[in-house]
Amino acid sequence: MKIRDISRMAWEQVKRRKVVTGLCMTGISIGCAAIIVALSVGQSAQVYVTEQVNQNFKMDEIMVSPGGGIPSAGGQSAGGNGSSVSGGGDENLDQGKLTDQKLEIIRGLNHVKAASPFQEVGYFQMVTVDNKIADVKIVVTDLQKLTAYDHKFKQGGANDQIGTIVLNHGATLGLIDQETRQKLFEQMSSGPYNPELYEQYEKLSTVPTELYRKQVQIQAQDSSSTSQTIRLSSPLQVGGILASPKGMDDQRASFDQTMYMSPETAQQLAKELTFDNSTTSVVNLPPEGTYNSLTVKVDDVANIKSVEQMLQKLSLNAQDNLYQQEMLKEQFDMIKMAALGIGVFILVIASISIIVAMTMSTHQRRRQIGIMKVLGANMGQIRNMFITEAALLGLLGGILGVAFSYLIMMGLNKLVGSAGEGMNFFIPTMNLPIGMSFAIMTGVLSGIYPAISASRTDALTAIKRD
Repeated sequence: MKIRDISRMAWEQVKRRKVVTGLCMTGISIGCAAIIVALSVGQSAQVYVTEQVNQNFKMDEIMVSPGGGIPSAGGQSAGGNGSSVSGGGDENLDQGKLTDQKLEIIRGLNHVKAASPFQEVGYFQMVTVDNKIADVKIVVTDLQKLTAYDHKFKQGGANDQIGTIVLNHGATLGLIDQETRQKLFEQMSSGPYNPELYEQYEKLSTVPTELYRKQVQIQAQDSSSTSQTIRLSSPLQVGGILASPKGMDDQRASFDQTMYMSPETAQQLAKELTFDNSTTSVVNLPPEGTYNSLTVKVDDVANIKSVEQMLQKLSLNAQDNLYQQEMLKEQFDMIKMAALGIGVFILVIASISIIVAMTMSTHQRRRQIGIMKVLGANMGQIRNMFITEAALLGLLGGILGVAFSYLIMMGLNKLVGSAGEGMNFFIPTMNLPIGMSFAIMTGVLSGIYPAISASRTDALTAIKRD
């Protein structure tokens, strides 16, 4: 018999025995769907969590800091005499400094999309023209590079003019006047377990204020003086407002209130916020031309390590967030293996039903097998017919399982969507052949024993008994 004849006879048997075919297909489809859904849910969750982690930790960014030496201020020694160190000694001492020259070198490295300082100089009070106050974190950076680091402007844009700043979305939330602020804090201190006060505070913390193209000032207090002197900076123009990151609500955004300014504006601010009884400013800046830290944007996560090696050759320290991704990968690999195990277990149960059904079919079809042998069919052809029949059951069960898996994922998306979560379940294309392969393999393996049993049937005995 030809392969075509064996396949046709197997297909006729599958169609004729509708109840057995339906039961076997159902078992295999459940196992196939379980494997596809389990793997897809794990991968969907991994993509979602990775996106959330990337929003907070930025997997494609490297934090660079000085290394290989102790930077000296203004080229002077760390000693108390203030004398200059000789050329060789100063070079050795400052070989790990982050300088403008090294910044330009880093920007020219392969796979580097952007490199810019993001120097946090401290927390200060921002005061508006109508005396509303908010505590903001000041970050000194190149404002023109903000968009290269996945920041998007909701209003305005970057401006190099001295005295121009950019606020993130959180810095426009929760601004209240000094009297209301002080009164609320006093009430919360006297009644720390009053839920109504905390509810009022949460509502106030998300109230937006229109600050685009408005002027604000930075307020600083001299903590070293008993007089608690307060000094205000010159007015700063808000040239742009950044959009809130995707998936972040106003409540979360209110905890991150950041003001971005250029190095030139920061230098001006440092001069203005130097108190009379102090030689240093409350705005802590590194010496001009040097930086405490840089953030390097890489074109692809796969190139992080190679860029880090080049940075280390410049006597700089480099740190990435890939360990977060590695930890997530390990956790989700375990989840996928557990899910795969559950699906395989269901397929094993389904295979038992196929073995029982095919064995019963062998017993019921003894006369047919005997006639086929008398007409010249050998053991291999009969065995192949039963294995082909089992493989068809696996194929049909796999197709049904794929359909089930899509229906299940649609239901999960509706369920998650109604709960207000931003997660989206999807089935990667690679999971479909995996599920189908397991289904067909289950059918074939389950049909081996019945096929061998059928091929060993004695022809004359089977014909005589029936």
